[in-house]
Amino acid sequence: MIALMVILFVIGYAAIALEHKININKAASALVLCSFLWVIYIFISPDIVANQPEFLEFARQKAGELTNDQLAFDYVTSIQIIEHVGDIAEILFFLMGAMTIVELIDVHGGFSIITDRIKVCNKKKLFWQIIGITFFMSAVLDNLTTSIVMVMMLRKLIKDAKERWIYASMVILSANSGGAFSPIGDVTTIMLWVKGNVTTGGIIPSLIIPSIVSVVVPGLFASRMLKENTTEEQAMCENTLPNNGTLSFISKKEQKTLFFLGVAALLFVPIFKTITHLPPFIGVLLGLSILWLYTEFMYYNKKEMPTESKATISVVLGRIDLTTILFFLGILMAVAALQCAGILSTMATYLDEIFNQNIYIINIIIGLLSSIVDNVPLVAGTMGMYEISQTGVFAQDGTFWHFLAYCAGVGGSILIVGSAAGVVVMGLEKITFGWYLKNISWLALIGYLAGAAVFILTTCL
Repeated sequence: MIALMVILFVIGYAAIALEHKININKAASALVLCSFLWVIYIFISPDIVANQPEFLEFARQKAGELTNDQLAFDYVTSIQIIEHVGDIAEILFFLMGAMTIVELIDVHGGFSIITDRIKVCNKKKLFWQIIGITFFMSAVLDNLTTSIVMVMMLRKLIKDAKERWIYASMVILSANSGGAFSPIGDVTTIMLWVKGNVTTGGIIPSLIIPSIVSVVVPGLFASRMLKENTTEEQAMCENTLPNNGTLSFISKKEQKTLFFLGVAALLFVPIFKTITHLPPFIGVLLGLSILWLYTEFMYYNKKEMPTESKATISVVLGRIDLTTILFFLGILMAVAALQCAGILSTMATYLDEIFNQNIYIINIIIGLLSSIVDNVPLVAGTMGMYEISQTGVFAQDGTFWHFLAYCAGVGGSILIVGSAAGVVVMGLEKITFGWYLKNISWLALIGYLAGAAVFILTTCL
């Protein structure tokens, strides 16, 4: 039955990776996988949990009430599942709150505060500005949102579609690298941060230099692919955002207020966690509630504004990508089933034996795999394979966890389908897999390895 769980996970993983080929949403595949794995696990749980200290204590408290099989079933449903659901809920609530804040800013044109300031008529200067803005924006916002905002802006600045592909590709690399060093910059770093594997004060100074290197190195090569300036480049200076029904009633002052309130709410979350020791999702929900109150007061004073044009929180919530949330729920619960079955610990032992416990090689391989398959289940699986220790490389803010955050985040740039940012840019710009593989993949690989080398050198010295 253990072998069956592994086979099912591989099949489910393949379905997720081939989402666009088989035309089945990855959320559906993840939820089906999760359900089947837990069904199998509960029937084999009596043999697996029999000698576990936590189960023995649970059985002692209920002595004489149930049979051994019934005790095992009760332990799985009332203890193990509840614990995993609670841990996963922290991540999901955080993501929902952050996604709502970002969407609220976007629908009110708040990001124009950044994009309107890009007035560059030189291609190479624009190129590095795009890289810098994307890199630091993705450290605060999610990579997906950052990529969408930057691509939409590029469409207004770069008329040549093929040349725009170069800029858009660097948006992918910059977004993934920028998200890697921030505890709130990427789903994988959020997972590590929420679970206590890393801290804000630990991960930022450890990864910011390798992350910068991982995007600057390929950027130096990619900038050579740009054409020489032409007289038509004056059009690049024009940067006007399209207006919609909502924006026509929103003042620049209100846009700025929403933008700064939203960014401040996201940046405050790590501070909130440090001060209160409460889970990060409570901090992000606090920030969301403040924005909610502000928008309610803002729209209360706009009597002339049609109701259908009011982008209130209730409207914005309807625009949140719930399929993404369900995907995370499904895949994280599927990984939890493997963890409970002891499969992940067995795999960790196997990897340690093959690579002689070399954490650098293990993480580099994980990063390369993240370019092929989704990095969320990879990181979730790795977190299940290795536990946080009191000291050493697996301690909180240990070398292993920092390097895992870097490799899983940056490694996804090697192939265009290896990250959410890559997939969305591929869809928006119609970038072909072959073009990216030929022109960008080798640059991303060089950047990935260069950043990894910097990290290894700084930790070994």
